Amino acid sequence: MSNYRRARAAGGCYFFTAITHGRREVLVIPEHLAVLRAVVTQVRADLPFVIEAWVVLPDHMHCIWTLPAGDHDFSKRWGLIKAGFTKRMVTGVGWAPPTISRMRHREGTVWQRRFWEHQIRDEDDFQVHADYIHYNPVKHGLVARVRDWPHSTFHRYVRNGLYAEDWGGVPTLPMATSFGE
Repeated sequence: MSNYRRARAAGGCYFFTAITHGRREVLVIPEHLAVLRAVVTQVRADLPFVIEAWVVLPDHMHCIWTLPAGDHDFSKRWGLIKAGFTKRMVTGVGWAPPTISRMRHREGTVWQRRFWEHQIRDEDDFQVHADYIHYNPVKHGLVARVRDWPHSTFHRYVRNGLYAEDWGGVPTLPMATSFGE
């Protein structure tokens, strides 16, 4: 058994990466994306958190969340998101049934075990991770321009004046960095 320890700061801000099992490219299929949104909405209703930034790609997603003051349990939220998505996918879309041992870990055949997290330290760290999230579809060759990827909070950032519509046209990030991928 590993001695893996996660950073836990009540009311903290965190960057996450969650990856599908076997890197199956299933997340942006419209029906699957609708299931993911519904599950995240339900988890947020039960255990609130603020979505600061999010991008969903075919086989993984990155996001930044801020938890409520006094709350540090992002693991429970991820467990509910993964379990809820897996349950709906297995029962609703004809997914291959998960094995018993993998279901004990809530991922089934949909998710890799665990997820990657990083506690955001300050505004500069936040900006680096938000930029990484929004530029990720270009990094993976899914689109030529950030604005062309629909499954991202980039569009909210543009509406709120945080990015220009043509942001990300010239890479300014250290793209050799993987941020948990």
